[in-house]
Parts: sequence; C-alpha cells; structure tokens
Amino acid sequence: MAAKQGDGSEALVEQEAAPDTQPAEYSDDEHLSAIDKQYAATSSAVPRRIHILGTGSIGKLVAHALRGIAKPPPITLIFHRYQLLKAWQEGKQEITIHDDGHDIPRSGFDVELMQEVRKQHGSQQGQQPQQEPPADASPLPSQSFVSDEPIYNLIVTTKAAITVPALSAVKHRIGPTSTICFLQNGMGIIDEVNAKLFPDEDSRPNYIQGILTHGANVPPEKKDPFYAVHAGHGSIALGLLPRAKSTANKSEAADDAPKDEKDIRPKQWAATSRYLLRTLTRCPVLCAVGFTPTELLQQQLEKLVANSVVNPLTALLDNRNGALLYNFALTRTMRLLLAETSHVITHLPELRGLPGLEQRFSTERLETLVVGVANKTKDNISSMLADVRAGRKTEIEYINGYIVKRGEELGVKCLVNYAIMQTVIGKAQMLQRETRGEVATEEEKGRALRGD
Repeated sequence: MAAKQGDGSEALVEQEAAPDTQPAEYSDDEHLSAIDKQYAATSSAVPRRIHILGTGSIGKLVAHALRGIAKPPPITLIFHRYQLLKAWQEGKQEITIHDDGHDIPRSGFDVELMQEVRKQHGSQQGQQPQQEPPADASPLPSQSFVSDEPIYNLIVTTKAAITVPALSAVKHRIGPTSTICFLQNGMGIIDEVNAKLFPDEDSRPNYIQGILTHGANVPPEKKDPFYAVHAGHGSIALGLLPRAKSTANKSEAADDAPKDEKDIRPKQWAATSRYLLRTLTRCPVLCAVGFTPTELLQQQLEKLVANSVVNPLTALLDNRNGALLYNFALTRTMRLLLAETSHVITHLPELRGLPGLEQRFSTERLETLVVGVANKTKDNISSMLADVRAGRKTEIEYINGYIVKRGEELGVKCLVNYAIMQTVIGKAQMLQRETRGEVATEEEKGRALRGD
C-alpha cells in the first residue's frame, strides 16, 4: 500500500508541475485517438528551447507570438547572414510587430549564426561561420554565435525553395528525437527533405506540418530587419505526420482495421512533437489547432489550389489579388487550371475512398474557394509577386509544380499548370537579370533554343 501511495503522489506532483498537460494515465497511446495523442502529456525532461529557422515576416511573427505567452519557452533565432547578426547586436535586440495600429516590441531572444555548408560534387565538405565581416567593419566574434548543441524543437519558416540548403546547415544537430515544424507555402517539401537530408527512416526526425493563413509583411520604407506588420489575422492548422512511410499523409486506421494495418501505426508520438504542438496551440495570437493527418492533407490541398491560381496569375499580371475578379478572360484561365487540379487531387491514392472527396474538390467548389480568397485579399500583393519584383526565386515549383508532379505519377499531363509554372519561372529569371544587369550566357541561350 505504501508503494502505491508513493506512485500516486509522484504522478500528482508531475501533473501540478505541468498544468497544461493531460493526466498521466492518458499517456498510453494505445487507447487514444489521433487528436488525443497529439495533446498527450509529455515528460518533464523534454527540452523547452525552440529554434526558429527563417527570420522573414512569418518567422518574426511566430517568434514574437511565442514570447508573449505565459511562461514562454526559450527561443533561439538562427540567422543565415552575418549582417543580420551584426544588426541584432548593434540594435535593440528585440522584434517589433505592428498590430492593430500599435507597435509591440518584445525581447528575450537568443541568437545564433548559421554555419555555411560547402559542397563539392554534391557532397558536404565542411562548415564554417557564414559571411565573415568586411575588413573595414568593426568585427563581431562570429564564432561565439555558432553552436553545435542539439536541436530538439525546430520551426522552419523559410521559403520552400531554400528549405533543403537551410536545413543542411543544422542537419548534424537534428536527431530522431527532434521535431521539425514546417510553416511554409507549397507541398512536397518534406519529401525533398527526406530524400536529400534524411534518407534513413530510423534516424529521421519527427515532422509537424502547418498551414498558416496569417498575413504578415515588411513595409518597404522600414529599414529595421526585425520589424513586421501583422496585416491579416488568421489561424494555423497543425498535424503530426506518422513516421511510417505507408501511413504518411493517411488517416489513422479504424478500430476494425486489419491487423497488418494496425501494426504500422506509430506506437507513440515523440515527446518533442507533443511539446511543440502544445506550445503552439496555447499561443492565442497564432490561433493554432491540431488536426489528423488526413484532414490536414485536405486543408493543405485546398490552400495549394488557391495559391496555384492567385499567386502565379498575379505574378504574371503584376497586380494585386483583386485584379483576378470580374474578368471573364481570367476566369477562363482559372477554370482551366482548376479542372486539371481537381482531376489530380480526386485521384490521389492517399485520399482514395474518403467520403465527399469528389464534392470537396470539384471544379465548381474550388472556383468558389479561389474567388473567395481573391476577394478577401483583394488589396494584397501575393508573396509570389513580391518575390518576382524583388528578384528572388519563387515557390512556383512547390505549388503548380507539385500538381504537375503528382499528375505525372497518375499518368495525367497537367499542361496548363506546367505552362503557367514555366512562364512564372521565365519572368522571374528575366527580372533577376535586369536587376543584376546581366545578360544570358551562350550556354543559357543554347538550352533555350534546344528546349532543355
């Protein structure tokens, strides 16, 4: 009897120490639903520090929001350029978010300088601090800001196109007990990360996929690199992705599922995954909510559909989102894109057999969805248009390119999506050359003539 009393008191102490977790008896994942597993109690030994890779508008918004909760976790910002580190050290060392007419500064962040990964013939050659200061500048001890400490909780907010290069700089600090939360546009990013950085499933980290509908931007007149405007309040849909390949992007098996299907379920969610999910969902500004993998996948596809129409068309037209409204010629183009996308999505193997799939992703409903997004954000400039104007690489290959790729897997040629994608890539390259004062090389001209 004495031993039982001791066990009970220890459980009570652990529960009091973590008031926002569920009681200890709910930690047995075998008896929990998919949603309950995400919110199950975590061990007090889980490291609380959260690293944020990507300090753009969304990265600053997320970091700022996390520092605003009760008992905030330690947060480390990973800078990819020495100039950012220098600006941070010489500035106020705080992030300011403009929201509802007010500037809200928050401090208390730690910072690191990303290590540079040099590659030769595709293999990693070594790491060193990024971009040493010019000779005439007052140098900072950049080596002291470089860390090799393990990363257990990582939030990635970089552009999709640079995710793999950015993660390669911290790959050696990520292990199978770590969790990476992706808050980005586009799809297919995790597949690329697995193929290029974590091909071994046993040593692969855990993943949380996020769908973010908040709007944030940096006004062009602002010179402060740690300032952003929270232009549109939205939400974040989060979901833990199963580790098993055969269950990725699929729903949890039903209770009466065959035995071999039950056996491939993950026995338990990683402690860092539950901690990171719980921390994000208790942040009121972010309005984060957890979903099952299948529901999250469908929401991802809905956002992908909206982005595959609004982003490339506004980038090509060089106009705000509202320019797509009340223009029948553009409506025809929109319908051609959506017809292809609808056909691909409704035939994806991971969604096969879901009730209401044909109705949810019908061309008519997708058109209503896209028009609603364009109308709601009619005064905004899409992120793809902003990238094209700034001479940056766009995320088109992870948006329309993802539709083209999945179509090829199904034997469907998505000609309209492919044409739109190549046109956006061509315009971006044209503007990049104009910005840099460059001209096409003979090799590039030859590839263009050959159609390579």
